[in-house]
Formats: sequence, structure tokens, C-alpha cells
Amino acid sequence: MTRRFHDRKENNMAEYSYIPTQTVVDGENLLWMNGDRCCRRGYVVHNDNSGVFRLRGAQCRARYRVTFDANIAVSDGGTLGAISVALVQDGEELGNAVAIVTAAAAGDFTNVSLSTFVDVPCGCCAIFTVENTSDTPIDVSNANIIIERVA
Repeated sequence: MTRRFHDRKENNMAEYSYIPTQTVVDGENLLWMNGDRCCRRGYVVHNDNSGVFRLRGAQCRARYRVTFDANIAVSDGGTLGAISVALVQDGEELGNAVAIVTAAAAGDFTNVSLSTFVDVPCGCCAIFTVENTSDTPIDVSNANIIIERVA
């Protein structure tokens, strides 16, 4: 019985990563590779090497938990100071899901982690991204995102 519940939950979850270091210019999205743990029910839609996720509403509404973590640093030639990444829904930065770190030197990586809930009404979709909200290019390494439909 426990196994069937686990299998059902696994079908409501998607996990994507991008392990190599990618340079993300200011205002642009992080890129993601399709992983082995894609949502098999079609709730989360993603194209390989894209930074955009489409979260689908189902039944009366859908609630997703989005968890992101990565290592970020100022790129070589970038401006030292505060750098940030944010979870963005439908082009709007989610104020409760912004990570800001102060870089002392280019290439000094700091781990950041963000988590939030996203509600999608029935019959609608939400466009979801992770964006460099800094004023300078950043390097992102070992990026991982888990999107789980929880209701």
C-alpha cells in the first residue's frame, strides 16, 4: 500500500537540473535539462534546454510547491556586489522567493535555496521561470528545481 501511494506522488512531481556552470545575463532565465523525473501526468510541461515551465491547472485548482537551489557567483568581468535570483510567475517576480547574496570576488560561489507555493486555477496555466534579477551577469552551477503538485 505504501508503494502505490509513493508511485502516485512520484507522478505528480518533476525534477530538473543543470549541473554545468552556465552564465546567465541580467534579466534572463536559467536553463534546464529534462531529467529522468519528469511529470508523467502532464501537469508540468518543459522543453529541453529551456528556462520556461508551464504549470497546468486541473480540477477546481492546482497547487504546486516549487523548490529551487543552486550555487551562484558573479561572472568574470561582472560587477562585484549584491547578486540575486528569483522565482518568477507569469513574468512577475515573487517577492517571497528572492535570494540575494553579496559577492566579494568573481567566481566565489554561494549556495542559495528558494521555495514557494503556486496556485493555478482550473483550465489555466502559469508560466514559471527562475531569473537572474541582478544588474550583472552571474554564473550558476549545480542548479536543481523540484516542482510538485500538492493539491
